[in-house]
This record gives sequence, structure tokens and C-alpha cells, in this order.
Amino acid sequence: MAEEPTEKSGASPRDPVVPRVPESRSEPSDPAFEGLLQYLKESRAFDFTGYKRASLKRRVQHHMRSVGLSTWEEYHDHLQVHPEEFTTLFNTILINVTSFFRDREAWDLLADHILPGVLAGIGDNEPIRIWSAGCATGQEAYSLAMMLAARLGTDNFRGRVKIYATDVDEEALAVARQAVYTDKEVADLPEGYLQTYFEPAGGGRWIFHRDLRRSVIFGRNDLVQDAPISRIDLLACRNALMYFNAETQSRIVSRLGFALKPNGVLFLGKAEMLLNHTATFEPIDLKRRFFRKAVRSAVENISHPHPGPAPSGDAPFTDVQHLRNEAFLASPVAQIVLNTDNELAMVNHRAATLLSLSERDVGRPFHELEVSYRPTELRAQLAAVQDTRMPVWLHDLEWNRTPNEALTLDVQLVPMIDGRSRLLGVTVLFTDVTRFRQLQRELESTNRQLETAYEELQSTNEELETTNEELQSTVEELETTNEELQSTNEELETMNEELQSMNDELQVTNEELRDRTNEISSLNHFMEAILGSLRAGVVVVNRDMIVQVWNRQAEDLWGLREQETVGTHFLNLDSGLPVEQLKTIIREVISETRESAQIVVSAINRRGRPIELQITATPLLSGGPHPGGALLMMETTEEQGPG
Repeated sequence: MAEEPTEKSGASPRDPVVPRVPESRSEPSDPAFEGLLQYLKESRAFDFTGYKRASLKRRVQHHMRSVGLSTWEEYHDHLQVHPEEFTTLFNTILINVTSFFRDREAWDLLADHILPGVLAGIGDNEPIRIWSAGCATGQEAYSLAMMLAARLGTDNFRGRVKIYATDVDEEALAVARQAVYTDKEVADLPEGYLQTYFEPAGGGRWIFHRDLRRSVIFGRNDLVQDAPISRIDLLACRNALMYFNAETQSRIVSRLGFALKPNGVLFLGKAEMLLNHTATFEPIDLKRRFFRKAVRSAVENISHPHPGPAPSGDAPFTDVQHLRNEAFLASPVAQIVLNTDNELAMVNHRAATLLSLSERDVGRPFHELEVSYRPTELRAQLAAVQDTRMPVWLHDLEWNRTPNEALTLDVQLVPMIDGRSRLLGVTVLFTDVTRFRQLQRELESTNRQLETAYEELQSTNEELETTNEELQSTVEELETTNEELQSTNEELETMNEELQSMNDELQVTNEELRDRTNEISSLNHFMEAILGSLRAGVVVVNRDMIVQVWNRQAEDLWGLREQETVGTHFLNLDSGLPVEQLKTIIREVISETRESAQIVVSAINRRGRPIELQITATPLLSGGPHPGGALLMMETTEEQGPG
């Protein structure tokens, strides 16, 4: 199947192309290279700072050599002067390797054993939420869709299933949204799947079934920076973690654990083992990389205890209340209490010191306090606790409290319920687990090295297989080239004489071409003048409904320039033009069902004003047996006021 560079922190299936070596946390940093990574993060929102440096440097250096640069500083300057270079660089770093049902043995296990168990834990009418993290060009997400449609039936699938497919590569996501694949890309589909779930799109291409496509939602998500999608039943994140260092992997795994439901299943790539994350996940089938969310300790599921009856007598009650207040204030765990109006009601000494709170903050709305968004965003979590009345536990939150003090916190939000099941408020506890995590990382060092070594061996094996195939191909090419060179040497002697004669002919031809070029240029200017002189908006599309011509009047109507529209699918134009109403008549004239068609529609022009348009569609005659496209004439049916 496929997955992540989507590797990318959001990532898609990518296969490494260079051998990697284990990197220690003490690996010396290169300030110039780190500055380049920071520039990529700030200018294009691609965060590669968590990637393993050895493999990342090799890929960037490989690309730098292709543009003739040798130092990080030179390439940094080159990117600032040539912004178009970003696309090529990201394609080099984020190697898109993906296919339908990649690693078929793992997919067979998913279909036959894992998926039935997941579905058994979901009610017959409950929604099914799937996340393909690092979906690349979409094959993994559509593979999941086909598998679920085959098990649930098409109607049940459309009514219940949502598949969230994410990646950080916008170009890959654009391809995935089109859902169009070549004969080669669909060649390995299971028997019968091509005819059931795809429709021919012409030219050796196939398009995924539109009804099922609506249940697959594509969007950009960076696994390192962005919040995870929640309440997921099955999460496929294949060959993404292998590109990150140990610290970044730990953060991502924690987020993946948060995303899954208690009975949710994680599906990883064959080079990923999670040996050092047993507190978050436990294996279902380690060989094929299926894991389930680990059962939390009982403390996480304990609801707030109901208060007992108040002691009789004012003095004893006052003493108990005072004791409770002092115990709360002296607790070594930082704790704050919010009332039902989301105002800060209580704060203990440890919380005041850790979170920089004071008595003046008591009574203030929670959203006005810095603690509501630092060390992490808590406002959405607070709303969830109030809605569900279930505790939420956020683990391993990294917080740079000061430039010289980095803390790791566990944050727990617990609803406080009285004896009548009424919500009294929410208590928020901040547990400092910095020292514990440091000790845990030291204990996990051996596991990380083993996991990294396994990834390196897997990567090296794949690279060696690829290199062997390339060498065999090169030998065959060299043998063929040697024979061609011998023949070419004889031909060159003859061609030398012919070239002398051709040179004279080319001089004459060159003069004729210049004259012809001038004529064509004049004709183009003449056609532009004609289109610009028409009062009507003129749009020309080809048989695939790709815009070919967009005149000045069309720009005035819809506010889209010719450079923004030509080469774009007509139905994807983001303007006030009601393209869906025109889709049918355009296809009719292109398919020769009608010689021409006319329609009056309502639209919103570029100034946001409603207008009535008379649109005439005629076939575009190209000299062949069928129209080469369609020509649209758009005229307002009445005079419009200024603006």
C-alpha cells in the first residue's frame, strides 16, 4: 500500500533512497544547515527539524549539486532568490512511493481479521472514522475505501464511513483529490476491484467511483505540528515514523494514541516496530505491524468522587473545610479549578508558581489566561470535558517555560460532578514528569538503536535491490550503445557531407520561418484584438474541459485573470460563475448531442453583485471528425449599474 514521506510530518508513504545510519541525540549540529531548516519552516510551513539529519542532509546535498551549489549558505540565498525552487526541493526530500494495497500480506490480514474486530466494536448505526496519515497521492486512502465498501456494501459505506486522508505535500493532495490513475497504477488491484470501483477516463486512465470518493476527505496535516484528528477507529500511518528522530517519533506516537478510540487500531509500515512505545500501544500482530491502543491505568478512568454529606455542626464543618483548602493549596501537583462559567475559581501554590498565576487572576475568564493555551491549547479540551463529562488526559506535553528550562507535563482535565449528576466545574492538574521522561528515554536507548538499525537494514536492502536492477539495465544499455557508436561513426562521415548541403538549405528555411513567425504573431495579435473588442465574455475549453481561452471581458465579469484560469479545469474555477449549471450543455456540444445550446443563469460578478447571464455554448471545430472542445459566449441580459 502506501504511506508517508504524506514521511512528511504529515506524511505519505515514502521509501528511503539512501542508507541511513543511527543518529544519537548528541549528534553535532551544523548551524548553517539548521538555519536552512528554520527558513523552510518559517517561509513554507514545512517543519523538517524533527527529521534524521544524516538522511536529510544527503537528500538536500543531492539536490544542491543539481543546481551547482556546494554550501548551505549558498543554497539558502538561492532559495530566497528563486522561490520556484521550493517545489523541486520538497519533491527530493519527500520521496513519494505509494501503490494500491501495498504489502498485500498485511492488507489481507487487515481485511480478514483486524477489520472485522474493529467493526464488531462499533454499533450498527454508528459512524466509522478512518485516518490515512501521510496519504501521498491517495492510493492508500482509496484502498481503505474499497476494503470497507466490499465488507459493508456501497450504501452502508456511504452512510457511515468517513476516511480522513492527510499529508503535508499539497501537490500530492491535488493529485489524490482528482482520483485519476494510470493503467500501470491500477494493474495490481485485487481481481474485480477495477471494474467495481473505477470508471474508465480515457487515454489509459481510470477514475475512482464518484459516490465512494465523497466519503474520502483530503486535507493538509503535519504530524509534527498540527493537532491530530480525534475519535478514530482505524489509523494507517505507514512508513512515516521512520523518517523522524527518536524525540519527534515519541511526540507523534503520543498524538496517534490520542487520536484513536480506546479499541482503535494503528496500522504501520513494515520498517516500524514501536519497541519503545509500549506504554502507548501494544502489538496485535507485530510481524505485519498492527497495534492497538494500550489500556490506560485505572487512574485515568476514575470519575470525580461524589461529595459525602456535610458534617453536623458549624464548627466541625468549618474545620474540615479549612483542612480541605489547606490540603489543596499545599498539594505538590499544580492544580486549578474552574467553575461552570469557565472562570478561575481556585489555584494552589504549586500552580501559582508553575503557571505564573496570582490571587488577582481568580474570577477571570479562563480564555483570558495564558494557561488556556500554554503549555498547550486547553479551551477545546475543556469544552469536550464539559460536553461528555469524561476526564481527558494529555500526555508528554513539551513546554519551554524559560529559555533555559524545558519541562514535560501531563495535563488532566477532570469534571466535578455532585450527587445529583450536576456539573460543578472542572479541575485541571499539571503533573511535572520531566525527570521521569528523562529516565525513560535513557532506558529506551537500546530499543531505539535496535529499531533504527532495523530501519536502516530495511532501507539498505531496498536500495541494493534498486541498484542491482539499475546496474543490469546499465550493462545492457552500454552494449547497445557500443554497437550504435560503431554504426554512428560510419554515418557521421556521410552526414558531414550532407550537413554542408543542408546548412545552405537551412539558411533559406530560416528566412522563411522568420517570415512565417511574423505572420503568426500578427494573426495572434489580430485574434487577441477581436476577443478583446467583444462585449461578451468568451471562454474556450477543450474536450477535457480545461480552459484554453479567457478573454478580458471574462476577467471583468469574474475577477479571474487569464493566468489564473488557462490550464485549469473549468469546474474547479473559484468564482461566481455557476459552472455546475453549465456542465451539462458543455458536455452535450462536445459530444455532438446538440449543435449549440443557450441558457440564462443567475450569477454573482466579481464585485459581488447579482447578474443575469445569457450563455451560448457552441462546439469548437478543430478540423477533425469531432469537436475539439466548446466555446462559451457570456452576455448580461440587462445593463448593470456602476460596480
